[in-house]
Amino acid sequence: MSLFSILSMSSNALNANQLGLRTVANNMANAQTEGYARQELIQTSAMPQRIGRQQYGSGVKVLGVQQQIDELVAERLRSAKGELAGATSHEEVFRKLEALLGELEDSDLSTGLSRFFASINDVVNQPESVSVRNVAALEASQLASDIRRHDSRFREMRSQVNEEVEDLVTDANRLLQEIAQLNIRIARAEGGGSVQKGAIGLRDQRNAALTQLSELMVIQTTEQPSGAVTVHSQGEFLVFDATVRSLDIQKVSDQGLQINQVVVGETQAPVNTSAGRIGGLVAARDETLGSVIEQFDGFAKSLMFEFNRVFTSGQGLEGYTELESEHRILNPNAALDSAGLPFEPNGGTFKVVLWNKAEDQQETHEIVVRLNGLDDDTSLEDLRRQLDEVDGLNAQITDTGRLKLTSDRMGTQIGFSDDSSGVLAALGVATFFSGSSAGTIDIAEAVLNSPGKFSSSADGFGRDSEIALRLAALADEPLDSQGGRSISETYEHLTVQVTQSAAAATAVTEGASTFHNTIESEHLSIVGVSLDEEAIKMMGYQRAFQANARVIQTANSLLELLVSL
Repeated sequence: MSLFSILSMSSNALNANQLGLRTVANNMANAQTEGYARQELIQTSAMPQRIGRQQYGSGVKVLGVQQQIDELVAERLRSAKGELAGATSHEEVFRKLEALLGELEDSDLSTGLSRFFASINDVVNQPESVSVRNVAALEASQLASDIRRHDSRFREMRSQVNEEVEDLVTDANRLLQEIAQLNIRIARAEGGGSVQKGAIGLRDQRNAALTQLSELMVIQTTEQPSGAVTVHSQGEFLVFDATVRSLDIQKVSDQGLQINQVVVGETQAPVNTSAGRIGGLVAARDETLGSVIEQFDGFAKSLMFEFNRVFTSGQGLEGYTELESEHRILNPNAALDSAGLPFEPNGGTFKVVLWNKAEDQQETHEIVVRLNGLDDDTSLEDLRRQLDEVDGLNAQITDTGRLKLTSDRMGTQIGFSDDSSGVLAALGVATFFSGSSAGTIDIAEAVLNSPGKFSSSADGFGRDSEIALRLAALADEPLDSQGGRSISETYEHLTVQVTQSAAAATAVTEGASTFHNTIESEHLSIVGVSLDEEAIKMMGYQRAFQANARVIQTANSLLELLVSL
């Protein structure tokens, strides 16, 4: 082997050691860089040279610089990040929901309910007082306002979450495009290379994009021989080489909101939303907030209907000379229980009470409501006909489909009693609460303007307080419509359910965080930079560089000696 070969081998070794030192320096410089994967110089023995019958080594050959990364662990980490991001997003919504309910504040809805029913007890104790009835009406008005406010905030929160889903879909599409572009650049950079995964900087960028995408939605990845990565979700590919299938939004009406459903734009196939921030927000929007809105609406409707059922079975200090039902019916010949009313009546009877206030005389007329699913079921027209047959009462159906009653006797007022059918409450005739949902609940203007119309008596105008007693007891009375829970218990059940679910969401987040940290530790043990290990490598490259420099110096001295002979 000639001295020139020795010089060549040592020169290559010097270059290899310089590259090794450069790789070590790059690792140490990026020790705290998020998403950086540790790099390693890949080198091998150069092809040996044959001299005569013998083969002699020809030094070292540098193949390139390669990232140290375990794709399986990286995939598991992306999945863990998605689960943690989804759980965190869901938990944040629960915390906001708890704060919105505000059950630890003085102005919470439970306090409003208690104050309202306490004001009815005052009516029981002072049935002759108009001012006490006025206070009860005002407390009810405040309660109705609080219910509307809560409903509005629930729906506003759901709308905000829905809009955030659409924003995250935009972010996901941007990342999909970025990954596709990086696929092209990586394939070009690594094409024909002797070392796979050599486009280290580009791969770092792509891994960062994949990590961000996994935090938004559920993805799976497969790397192709070209270096490009395929991204798919629930069997639908989103990125293949440079081809991108963007996500799209489908609008679907639900509880008065046009919700954003995430689909693959090209196929309209639904996207897996079981994890990731998108998945967490979708679950919060559809399951959590959707359920709370539905239950809260059910609570408000039970409060209105059950209270009105009792209220319309009694009389106040004064009656009505004219009144019109709140809820309309488009087909007056349809059975009342299938006519589209917000509250459903049942078969039974009620009494119309005509009161001559000047003479303090009253007469009652029984009205029959048949709702048995037979041909003779009572319709609005049937009801009008029966009411119109009452002497002293005029009944008609307005052009808007509402029942209108008018007293056609001078000095005679209209009232009702003993309604076992619930038809008066269902139609909205002489009720206390108006509206048909948590978003529309209010107090009937007739009661607000004339508190004397507040029903408290069961045996005539201003004669007893039996109805007021029943109304006051309604707060704690078991209701069949609520599975045996009272009105107060129905709302309490909702708040407790939110609190328990929030605690469960926190536990899920903590579990996801623990799992994520475990996988991340395993991932960092592979890709992370250890300054101690890099320092040892640095010293090794340094010593090798010095040794090879000494070889060059020795070979040069021998060459000078040969030249001088």
